[in-house]
Formats: sequence, structure tokens, C-alpha cells
Amino acid sequence: MIENSPESVGPDRRTFLAAAATAAGTAAAIGASGALASNSAAAQRFPLPFQAGQLRVLVTGDAGTGEKPQYAVADAARRLHAAHPFDIAVGLGDNIYEAGPNGPDDRQFRSKFEKPNAGLDFPWLMTLGNHDNTAIFPGDGGWLLRGDDEVKYHSRSRRWHMPSRYYSVELGVADFFVLDLNPLAAYIPPFLSPEWEPGGRYMTRQARWLDEALAASTAPWKFVCTHHPYANNGPHGPAGDYDGLPAPLSGGAAKTFFERHVAGRAQFLMSGHDHSQQVLENVAGLRGTRQIVSGAAGKTVNKASSKRFRARYENLRDRGFMTLDITPSTVGLTAYEVSASRPSARKAFETTYRR
Repeated sequence: MIENSPESVGPDRRTFLAAAATAAGTAAAIGASGALASNSAAAQRFPLPFQAGQLRVLVTGDAGTGEKPQYAVADAARRLHAAHPFDIAVGLGDNIYEAGPNGPDDRQFRSKFEKPNAGLDFPWLMTLGNHDNTAIFPGDGGWLLRGDDEVKYHSRSRRWHMPSRYYSVELGVADFFVLDLNPLAAYIPPFLSPEWEPGGRYMTRQARWLDEALAASTAPWKFVCTHHPYANNGPHGPAGDYDGLPAPLSGGAAKTFFERHVAGRAQFLMSGHDHSQQVLENVAGLRGTRQIVSGAAGKTVNKASSKRFRARYENLRDRGFMTLDITPSTVGLTAYEVSASRPSARKAFETTYRR
């Protein structure tokens, strides 16, 4: 591992990603199904590309369309970056619509990630979504091996950071734990697969890794990043009731995973999947962990909220993104709304969390 360097304040993307590849070299193991799966409990640690003690994060989700709305959101983020630079970004899944990539050299990586995000030149911590693992119909999540193409793209991009399907990153004031819960929430469930099924080897390894990594973390702030949310007032619904479908398609296994391995162990759970923005608190079952949904960077749902969970802020109409300003004692969260008729983002909500 490479130790944190507080003196390193200039972003060096190649150093960041090269260190990531080295740290994750043995963390990518070929499972029984041929899937790339992290089996290392150690967090990756990099030379800090920013001022020690502070971290500014761009949070987007469900962005990868390559269409005008994605460009509009990225344009608004670029304006903020020019005025107050970001250190990293978090991408909360559905990175390549509608059906994921066809190999790590697919041109979609350029048209749906590199080109729209030109100028946002910092590491992007990427999460796998259901559309990234499509088998038959877009977003079915049924071809989990397809997500490995996004892991392989990690070595081809200066920005795309996904050294394995799940991983963690230590960044001084905050640790980020990026999960892959697609086997627990696929519309084509991977039953009868010893590797992928809900109680199979892949999820068992991931759960053990997460338990150990969260317990070992000494960061003042812990962020768990997933594509699928635990709580959600949008049309996809919450875990255990995804899309109003019957079990096992309802995500009951995902709900159990959240409650056993995430709830009460991290301050924030950040998810996409629903094309909306929500800041939910006091969610029963999460034991104090705050649910943040930011999945409106490329699409929107334009439907009414279910009001199932208490929301400090929610917007199911507009596209947008969020930012985090993190110090050892505070997290400032801001939600921005983006309209096709407005060249810059509108600050819609902001709050500060204190330790």
C-alpha cells in the first residue's frame, strides 16, 4: 500500500489510478463463475491529491446516456468545478445505458462517460448498476459477468476508478465503501448459481469483507455507496418492495444485507437507481445511517413521491447532482437542480452534518 501524503495537494490522476491498480492487484480474484471479485479486506490508500483535512466530492448517479440531459448536468458541474474544484467524484451506477458495455474497449465508454465529463479531470469512484449487467432486456441485471467489462476499463481510463466489483478507498477525512448488490436485486435472479445466488460465495465474501473493512476504518466519516437504495420514495421503491414486485424480485435479500452489514456502521448510504434526488433520515432499519439518493444525472421520473419515508429534501422532477464538502468534523451536503432552460445549476437544498 502507498501511505497518505498530506503534502501532496496537486491532483495526479495517473499516480492515483496506478496506485489503485497496484493495491488491488491481488484483490481481483477469478471466482468459480469467472467473475472478477475483490477478496481483500484492506482498503486502498493513495497519495492524497488534495489538501489534507478537506475533501470536495461530486455525487452523480444514473448518468450514462450520452444524451443532452447528461451533458447539461456535466456542464453545470464543470461550472462549479471551475469556481471551487472537486477532488473526486462518485458515480452511483447505471454508467452505460441501456444495456451495459460490450467489452472493455466498447466505444460507449467514450460517448457516455469520457466525452460528457470532459474537464472533470479527477478520479471517479464508480459503482455497478443493474443496466451495467444487462442480459436480455435493458436493466434486468441478469448477466453479472458483463459488469466485469467495467472493471477492466479501470486500466484504460485516466478517471474511471473501479479496480474490482466492490472496493474501498481511504481518503483521509472519509472512507468510501463501494458495493455490488446486483446479485441481490436482479430482475433475473441468479438462483441455482453457487457463485452468484444471494447466499452464494460472491455475496458471502463481500459481506465478510465489508464487515471487516468498516470495523477497521478509523476515518471520521464513512460512506457506503450502492446502486440500489434501502429507502426510497420514488417509483422503484425501497428494498424489499422494489417496483412492487413479488419475492424474490422485490429485493428482500438486499434489504437483509443492508440491515445486517450497513445499518448503524456508516453515517451515510448513498445510492442511485431511482432517477430522483432524496435526503432521507430517521429511516427505520438503518439505525441512524442516513439514506441519500442521487440518481438524476441523466434521467428523471417526474412522478409523485410515495412519502413512505421522511424526506428533508426530495425532487422527482428535475435532473441534478449533489456535492459533499467534508472536514474531520462536518459534512456539507448540497443538492443542485439542472434545467434545460438554465445554463447553470440551481442550489435547491443544503445542510451540514456534525460529529
